[in-house]
Amino acid sequence: MQLAREWLRASAAGDECFNRKAKDLRAIYHPDQAGHDPSFFLVKGRVERSKDSPSRVEHLLAGLARLGLPVEMPQDFGMGPIAAVHSPEYLQYFTSAYDRWQALPGDPGPEVVPNIHPNHYAATYPRSVVGQTGWHMSDTNCPIGPRSFAAAYRSAQSALTAAEIVMQGAPQAYALCRPPGHHAYGDMAGGSCFLNNSAIAAQALRARHARVAILDIDIHHGNGTQGIFYDRADVLTVSIHRDPAEFYPFHWGHACERGAGVGEGYNLNLPLPPATGDDLYLRSLDAALDRIALYAPTALVVATGLDASEADPYAGASVTTGGFFRIGAAIAALGLPTVYCQEGGYVSEILSENLASFLGGACSSGVSA
Repeated sequence: MQLAREWLRASAAGDECFNRKAKDLRAIYHPDQAGHDPSFFLVKGRVERSKDSPSRVEHLLAGLARLGLPVEMPQDFGMGPIAAVHSPEYLQYFTSAYDRWQALPGDPGPEVVPNIHPNHYAATYPRSVVGQTGWHMSDTNCPIGPRSFAAAYRSAQSALTAAEIVMQGAPQAYALCRPPGHHAYGDMAGGSCFLNNSAIAAQALRARHARVAILDIDIHHGNGTQGIFYDRADVLTVSIHRDPAEFYPFHWGHACERGAGVGEGYNLNLPLPPATGDDLYLRSLDAALDRIALYAPTALVVATGLDASEADPYAGASVTTGGFFRIGAAIAALGLPTVYCQEGGYVSEILSENLASFLGGACSSGVSA
């Protein structure tokens, strides 16, 4: 914690060396991303307000302000790079679901929420928006409202802009992606995620990089990202997360999941026990970074979840603010062109400080106080 606070103070005081490193980090965000305002969240049979509230954005922007980082608007790359990851059926569904739902007879609810899933048995793709909602959602934590698609679209464009900045030669870029993305499969939303921003960024980086690695540090396993690249060897996926035996997403994220076909051996899951603190988390991170180094990628995407925090409402781990600084510094020490895509990290009194600490660590590599 002390080390993180020292760097935050150095930035605020205008420390020349630190600020020179911070200028290498560009931050991307579009205000439309705050338009998604989900109200439905089913927890143990009770309906609660979703933790992915628009107020998350205010805390994350405050974290960028702590480091004096200006925020840029994303470019618009259109649907092409999104369609390189997500299926045509899914995109057609997502772009039209809210309007079709509101046109249902009777008294449809204010948000699109599934009530039936085809499960894992052989099934036929349905015509009804109700049936398609069950087909294209893995859970009930992705309610679609009137501004959900616009928010997810801009979130993906932020990730693509960060990838483009890195492809143009910048050492690193941060995309404030909200809604997050790492639980979204190519044809299925889940866990507050609609478009898989980290996967979209990695796929875009493949245009100039033969091998790309994705490191997911969110406390929840990035099951969608794993699913998208599970049978590929050109993108290594590594995830550090709470053991899914008793934690979301439950069905994916186990250590035995290593990839399939040509992708076998190119997926690494590092499950953590409850209440994992800084030291154990960093030991797992060392293992993750060793695997990435052996893969020898020429670019890296970091699915930047901050919900391993000791103060996060999901209570999945006990990483401190200083721990996030060490995590950011260790990742940056790889020396790879890096895109940071925001994933989880929910409202707490230290969310902004955690982001500033993590990015401060990422900017500290090679800098001496």
